[in-house]
Amino acid sequence: MKKMLQNFSVLALLLILVSACSTEKPGSDNSGNTNEENDELKIGLSISTLNNPFFVTLKDGAEAAADKAGHEIVTSDAQDDSSTQLGDVEDLVQQNIDILIINPTDSDAVSSAIELANGEDIPVITVDRESEEGDVETHVASDNVEGGEMAAEYIVDELDGEAKMVELEGIPGASATRERGEGFHNIIDDESDIEITSNQSADFDRTEGLSVMENILQGEEDIDAVFAHNDEMALGAVEALESKGISDDVQVVGFDATEDAEEAIEEDRMEATIAQQPDLIGETAIETVEKVMDEEELDDFIPVELKLITE
Repeated sequence: MKKMLQNFSVLALLLILVSACSTEKPGSDNSGNTNEENDELKIGLSISTLNNPFFVTLKDGAEAAADKAGHEIVTSDAQDDSSTQLGDVEDLVQQNIDILIINPTDSDAVSSAIELANGEDIPVITVDRESEEGDVETHVASDNVEGGEMAAEYIVDELDGEAKMVELEGIPGASATRERGEGFHNIIDDESDIEITSNQSADFDRTEGLSVMENILQGEEDIDAVFAHNDEMALGAVEALESKGISDDVQVVGFDATEDAEEAIEEDRMEATIAQQPDLIGETAIETVEKVMDEEELDDFIPVELKLITE
C-alpha cells in the first residue's frame, strides 16, 4: 500500500512538471518564431491629397498590395496641408502602427511628422516626394530628374529651334517640384535656344494652373509650348489656352499620365505626358515594408520606371 502511494506521488509530480512546461502560447516554439497572427503588420499611409487622381491611384495600389499580403493599412488624407499631415501622423502613431509610409505635402515641413515617428521607433518610408530631414529607411518614387529631362527633350525635338515657352511649377518646397524642374532645365538651358518667358508655381492644382496660365496670357500670348510639373496644372493650362483660342498653336506637356491627361492627348488637346506608375509606386512601397521589418539592407532610393506618352 505504501509503495502504491509513493508511485501515485511520483505520477502526480510528473503531471505537474509537464503542465508547467506547457505554458507557452499555442503556435510558439523555442526557436523564436511567431505565429501567423504576429506576421500581420499595421501600416500607416499618409497621403498628401486625395483630390489628385495620381495619389488616389497610389493609395489604391498600396491598399491592394497590403490586402494581398495580409496586412492592415490605415490611410489618411492631409488635403495638401502640412499641419494636417502632422496631425494625421500623430493619430496613426496613437493607433499603434508598425511602420509609416508617407507622401509629403512639403519636403521641408514633413520633417516634424517623420521625426515624431522616429521618436516612437516607427520606421518610415517616403513615396513620390522626399523629406529634407528625419530618419527615412528608403524613398520609393519615379526618377523625377529623368522625367523632367524626358519632357524637355521631347519639347526641344518638337519645336526644333528658337521658341518661347512657359513652365508651370509645382508646390514650392516639394521635392518633385525641385527635381522635375532640375531635369527640365538640364536640357532646356544647356542644349536648346528655347526661351522660358515665365515660370510660376500653380501648386500641382488644376484650378491654379488655369488661373496662373490666364494671368500669363494677359501679358504674353506669343508662346510655343507649356511644360507643367504635373497633369493637373497642364490641364488647367489647356483650358486657359482654349479660352483664348490659341490651343492649336501651343504644345502642352504634363507629368503623371493621369486618365484625364491621356484622354486629352487622344483628343489632341495635349501633346504628351511623362507616365509615372502610381499604382506600382504604392505596390513597391508595401513590398519594401516587409524588407524593412526583416531588417534587409536597402538603397536610399528605389526607382519606379517612367515612360513618355504621346498618343
